[in-house]
Amino acid sequence: MQSVSKDMAPQKDISEQVLVALRRIVRAIDLHSRRLAQEFGLTGPQVILLRELVRHGEMHVAELAKNISLSHATVTDILNRLEKRGLIERTRSLLDRRRVMVVPSEAAVVLVETSPPLLHEQFSSQLEKLEEWELTQILSVLQRVAFMMDAQGVEASPLLATGSVTAEPEMIEVVTRTETNQETATKDEAQETDRINP
Repeated sequence: MQSVSKDMAPQKDISEQVLVALRRIVRAIDLHSRRLAQEFGLTGPQVILLRELVRHGEMHVAELAKNISLSHATVTDILNRLEKRGLIERTRSLLDRRRVMVVPSEAAVVLVETSPPLLHEQFSSQLEKLEEWELTQILSVLQRVAFMMDAQGVEASPLLATGSVTAEPEMIEVVTRTETNQETATKDEAQETDRINP
C-alpha cells in the first residue's frame, strides 16, 4: 500500500502543476482584459475591430467580420456600442447606396494609436519564433486539453480575452468621465493662461 501511495504522489504533483499552469494562463488573460477595459473602456475584440477600420478607413460589415474572424451578429453588436461612444460612423457607399459602410472617427484613430499590444499579438510573436515541430506539439496538447474540458465544440475566435466582447457600461462610463475631466482641466488651464497673459 505504501508503495502504491508513493507511486501516485509524483502523478498527483504533476496534475497539480498542470492545473496551476492552466490557472496562470486564465489569470493572465483575465488581467489583460480587465486592464484594457479599465484604461480604455474597450475589450480586445473592440480594439481589433477599430484597428481594422483605421487600417482600411472604410469597410462593409460583412468584410469587417470576415477579416477579424467574428460573427456578423457580434460585429454588429460591437459597432452599435462603438457608435454610441462616437468611435465609428455608418455611411452609405458612394458606389452603391444600398451598402452601409463603417468608418472610424478621429477619436477612434487616437484610441487605436494609444492602445497597448493585445495579449494574443504578443503570444503570436512568441509562437513565430518556435520550430514547426514545437508548434505542432503545443497544438496537439492544447487540443487534448480542450477535449478533456469538453470544450472542443465551443465556438471561439483566435483572440485571447475573457468576458463579453463588449465592454461593460460602467467601464465605459469611467473612461468617458475621465476623458471629459481631462478635457475640462485642459480648457481651464488654457483660460487661466489667457487671463494671466492677455
